[in-house]
Amino acid sequence: MTAYDNQNIFAKILRGELPCYKVYEDDHTLAFLDIMPRSPGHTLVIPKAPARNIIDIKPDDLAHVARVSQKIALAAMTAFKAEGVMIAQFSEPAAGQEVYHLHMHVMPRNEGVALLPPATRKEDPKVLEEHTARMIAALKS
Repeated sequence: MTAYDNQNIFAKILRGELPCYKVYEDDHTLAFLDIMPRSPGHTLVIPKAPARNIIDIKPDDLAHVARVSQKIALAAMTAFKAEGVMIAQFSEPAAGQEVYHLHMHVMPRNEGVALLPPATRKEDPKVLEEHTARMIAALKS
């Protein structure tokens, strides 16, 4: 298996070398908006521990990511008046993984509204700022 690359974009975000639209952080995880969302409120939940994907993450770190993904899913449903939520995780190129730091995609969904194709449109920063505020407010309620 390929080793973890500490120069991946999410590792740089964790170190504060790159910005993000942070909606939640604790000692073990960081959650931030995807800048090329497939749905409004599309959030990524990542462990702070260096893990390439689900194959090499420690079970306790994965459990924490799962718990935070649930918390983010509930907030996203509230913030975006969603009827459902989709959580996805891709491990290795054959599965569609493109950033090699474990991450869960949390995507609020509504009946009859299609997801955008992956990585097709960079969202306007003003929209991302507004969505960040909505998520933070929903997490506080």
